[in-house]
Amino acid sequence: MSIRLALVDDEPLVRAGLRAILDAEPGLSVVCEGSDGEDVLNLVDEFTPDLLVMDVRMPRVSGIEATRLLRQRPDSPRVLILTTFDSDDHVYEALKAGADGFVVKRAEPAELVRAVRIVAEGDSLLYPARIRRLATRQSSRGDKLATAHLSEREKDVLRGVARGLSNAQIASELFVGAETVKSHVASILMKLAARDRTQAVIAAYESGFIEPGAALPRNETR
Repeated sequence: MSIRLALVDDEPLVRAGLRAILDAEPGLSVVCEGSDGEDVLNLVDEFTPDLLVMDVRMPRVSGIEATRLLRQRPDSPRVLILTTFDSDDHVYEALKAGADGFVVKRAEPAELVRAVRIVAEGDSLLYPARIRRLATRQSSRGDKLATAHLSEREKDVLRGVARGLSNAQIASELFVGAETVKSHVASILMKLAARDRTQAVIAAYESGFIEPGAALPRNETR
């Protein structure tokens, strides 16, 4: 069964390039295109895509606002944000609005395809180093209110998530089972009112639980 994709970008050449790359991949099918965020709701209603590949900056309705509008609907498609630079402040806002990941337009075709598959399959595309750089550019309240009601074990798990570790890797570090970590992650998402791991990490930075300027581990994903 093909993953149905919608492309939303105000540059026709960008859309044409994306379509050429994605349509050539087995299991991927571009079913519609739009030139602005204001097209998104109509595209979703008419074509029911599984995933939107959407520019973050557009003339009338941005990818950020379009994502917010989508997240007001139940069972909305997943969103992969396109950006020119991975230091773009708008990407951080898009992730906060509910986007499931982002990829830079200058990425290699294989990286774009990988990002589409990861997000379409229900995972968040989390680049901890990039999110850290984005978080550093935001003003932090410096308090820990958003994470104060997590248990100590949940805080340990959240630190691992923020480093980009998988459940299995976190389990190995904490000497617990992967299912236990999975349960902790679900509890963290519920307590932080976060829809996915990316939003949980953003909450951790913005609450001051994790310092945006802190040094990254040597094995950090970039």
